[in-house]
Amino acid sequence: MSIPEDFLKQLEQYSELSHREKEVFLEIFGRSKNRVHVAEELNISESNLSTCLTGIYKKFYITGNGPVKESRLREYLSKRYSQQKPSGHLTTDDGDDSIDTLVQEIRKQIKPYIKEKCGTMRVLDMPKPIELTGEQGIYTNVNILEAITGRRRLKVAELMQSCDHDNFERLGLSGVKQKRVSGLEVVQRYSKLMVLGKPGAGKTTFLKYLAIQCIEGRFKANRVPLFITLKDFAEAPKKLDILKFIVQLLSSCGGIHASATVEKLLKQGKALVLLDGLDEVREEDTKRVLRQIREFSDLFHANQFVITCRIAAKEYTYQSFTEVEMADFDEKQIAIFAQNWFQLTDPVKGERFIQKLKENKPIQELASSPLLLTLLCLVFGDSGDFPANRSELYQEGLDILLKKWDAKRNIEREEVYKNLSLQRKEDLLSQIALTTFKQKDYFFKQKTAEVYIADFIRNLRNAETDPEILKLDSEALLKSIEAQHGLLVEKAKGIYSFSHLTFHEYFAAREIVANSAWESLVEHITEIRWREVFLLAAGMMRKADDFLQLMKQKIDKLVALDEKLQQFLSYLNQKSLSLELPYKPTAVRAVYFDYEMLHELNGYVLSLPYAIDSLLNEDDNFILNFQLDKREELREIALDHNLECCLQQVLESDYQYTDQLEAFMSSALYCVDDSKLQKILKKLYHQLPALDEDETLWKSNNQIWVEKLRSVIIEYRNIGHNWQFTKVQKQILEQYYDANQLLIDCLNSECYVSQEVRQEIEDTLLLPIKNL
Repeated sequence: MSIPEDFLKQLEQYSELSHREKEVFLEIFGRSKNRVHVAEELNISESNLSTCLTGIYKKFYITGNGPVKESRLREYLSKRYSQQKPSGHLTTDDGDDSIDTLVQEIRKQIKPYIKEKCGTMRVLDMPKPIELTGEQGIYTNVNILEAITGRRRLKVAELMQSCDHDNFERLGLSGVKQKRVSGLEVVQRYSKLMVLGKPGAGKTTFLKYLAIQCIEGRFKANRVPLFITLKDFAEAPKKLDILKFIVQLLSSCGGIHASATVEKLLKQGKALVLLDGLDEVREEDTKRVLRQIREFSDLFHANQFVITCRIAAKEYTYQSFTEVEMADFDEKQIAIFAQNWFQLTDPVKGERFIQKLKENKPIQELASSPLLLTLLCLVFGDSGDFPANRSELYQEGLDILLKKWDAKRNIEREEVYKNLSLQRKEDLLSQIALTTFKQKDYFFKQKTAEVYIADFIRNLRNAETDPEILKLDSEALLKSIEAQHGLLVEKAKGIYSFSHLTFHEYFAAREIVANSAWESLVEHITEIRWREVFLLAAGMMRKADDFLQLMKQKIDKLVALDEKLQQFLSYLNQKSLSLELPYKPTAVRAVYFDYEMLHELNGYVLSLPYAIDSLLNEDDNFILNFQLDKREELREIALDHNLECCLQQVLESDYQYTDQLEAFMSSALYCVDDSKLQKILKKLYHQLPALDEDETLWKSNNQIWVEKLRSVIIEYRNIGHNWQFTKVQKQILEQYYDANQLLIDCLNSECYVSQEVRQEIEDTLLLPIKNL
């Protein structure tokens, strides 16, 4: 039997054939010629003809041996052609009204099912389902990337353009610089859409939203939404085809029983077919499901189709489907989601959640994943804050991605490498993380990652040692980790990174803790990019005494060999001891460190006193409030604060004075007990150079005035010294300051440390070597 060539050329598989395969295909199945005639007609050998046929059978998923394959393909094509014939079709002249009536009838019958199936979401440890849309709805509009991230042909250097190795902007939310398009706009634009995304990217929620919008008449109101979970379809007791599965689905909604009625609906293109979770289909069902989707979408091509699948799990192509990628949430989407989440229970908590996220960039990075954002909302909802020990929060997020997300939905995935337990997967990721982090490789080539993986798995019990097998295993394992857990992702073609810099840092810290590599870590104490690794490592340790003491020793060594810096620290100690204050000397040293550095490190952000205030738990919140406190015991330090600020205001003035200068001088005069000093300060204040002077003369007189003020406050208050540090000394002081800040933050992170070590570190912060 010959089949019309026009029909054969319309098949989706036809476009996937090579030029020679198309010729063979049309000769044998369109013109019914035998193999000998085809070989003669096309002037090719029998061997080449067999190769072409093998390719054709593969495209059509035809199995078997020899002549059986040809018979099966001919039978398949004949069946497809007979289904395509127009017998029983409604015509546009007399069928428009009846098909529209049918659509509305089915929409009415299926609406309760769609609202129940798609109207709510319940994930992780939610106590109950929450509404997806409406006034109380949680849904946040998604954005789509029309260019698949992992297919961009970029080099590592291009990915790193916006990222300084040592003082980098954290990648997370700004990692992908691509145009984003509204999800609904993309669905409007393409009739056949394959939506790809990382685990937890919100693919299922997006499909549910489309179904609800459709059934409520706000989107594609003239179509019937058909939401099909492909895992349920694949595992149905009777191995139904998609058409029969839909008939069964509609029958369960009441009233629609006839297959012919459903076919009429589909042939008129009146369905919005939503196929969710192609990656969740079991291995043994995959080929059958793929073939059925292909045949169904070809046969009923006038309908709208949207399929979802994990991005790295997709190893097949539907020629007529446009592939797009779910974009991570940006800051605006995160804020909207949080507001929606907390709107009913505690709107104020929602605002606090957003603020806390902004203050904590590593956690904010995780919030770009809708699944992990849900986790953060659950955690914050319980306690009103994020855990001080962030490693516990990250571990909970990893548990979700590594096991709970699939387990809670009863999804079993094929284990690529049977010898690799969950624990070993974490060990593998930790080894890759520390190796690449040390080398500043936030992005690394696929081949490099495969080498790391092969090096790890060859040491497992009963592991293959053959290099070729190891190579294949490592490639498959990399793809498996990306597809199943989304922890390693392809950022450009052949280039990988951890999904979030936060997880890169977490696994690096985990590897350090597992190997007790404290000494190698403290070597990086002056590098900003290692800061989060320090904090996470301290939080993971059973007992952090040795690690924190190593940090303290390393910090003190930074300034140990510079005599002038040691003199500066001695000055801070003497100044703190000269004041009779009901506060710990450490806190006072920190305050005067900041005072003196205001002039030396112009523009440098100083916050150490606030961290120490939090560390020492001063009852009166001394550092935060002393500026406004006029109690007797605080008058001296308040005076020094205001005088230092006066000096700084004038030093920074550029042919103008601010209102703050008057305020600081007034406050200083209020705090002065020494009448002589008060008289001198008043006189000085009235001698400020007039702004109506010539600018050059003003600058000269202003400098003279600054030196007079400096000499007065040095003589009377022992503050405002002009240390004249060199550029190198300033750099060392900045490193010393930041390292102390990091040490304090580790102590404040709820790491486990003995009281004795904690007290020793608190008491000896910012002291010269001779006093340790």
